[in-house]
Amino acid sequence: MTQSNDGGTIEQVVNTVMGVKTGDTNQPITKQRVTTKELDIKAILIYKLGTILQIGVMILVLWGMGKLVMLINNYSSVPSWSSTLLAGLFLTLLSIRSRIFSLLDNTRYRNTYDKIVRPKWAPPPLAFPIVWMIIAVLRVISSLLIWQQLNQQFLVLPLIAFVVHLALGDTWNTIFTVERRLGAAVPVVILGPWLSALVVTGIYWEINPIAGMILAPSCVWLTVAAILVFRIWQLNGREPLYPLKLIPENEQ
Repeated sequence: MTQSNDGGTIEQVVNTVMGVKTGDTNQPITKQRVTTKELDIKAILIYKLGTILQIGVMILVLWGMGKLVMLINNYSSVPSWSSTLLAGLFLTLLSIRSRIFSLLDNTRYRNTYDKIVRPKWAPPPLAFPIVWMIIAVLRVISSLLIWQQLNQQFLVLPLIAFVVHLALGDTWNTIFTVERRLGAAVPVVILGPWLSALVVTGIYWEINPIAGMILAPSCVWLTVAAILVFRIWQLNGREPLYPLKLIPENEQ
């Protein structure tokens, strides 16, 4: 009984930190189904606009953080480590909750994973937030090293590439987890979070090899995730690899 309670507590803590909802709160999405093979152009435009706006907002925040750190460093009475602490907290916020800057619905739903057919080798649901917590820590450490390497500047190419990567991942989450568009999720996970992770890791590695090595495990995990998304698509009907129009069941 104790082990069961401990397991439940751990899951609750992990889900809380990562913002994963465990209730059946996405019921409106489950009431939608594809009735045609018609391309949802509106959805594509929304994804693109939402991603671009999120990137723009996060770049603006990077600029603001740069100004704030500069201001802090100009005050001799402020401890020298305070700017590093502030940078670490900011990068932690980005790594764990980048979706707060998105206009799209990026709610993490625990029950989405339960309602689809998965391959036998698929990790259990709890593994995902735990692994993402570890990845978040690696992102913070590697990005902080890059920030220090580049004279405590935020508005620099590596960190801009990093926020682009985060925004692409958030958009993919909207497509797969929230809207359950299993077909469209396949090319998006490959061209979005997976490819951008390789790019960011390569850029970090060029500037600071240690930062690149620290971030490299995220590429391994995203490779596994991309393969899993592909297998889930295969096992759940192989719908077209583009967003299809969804119509509420009560309109059928």
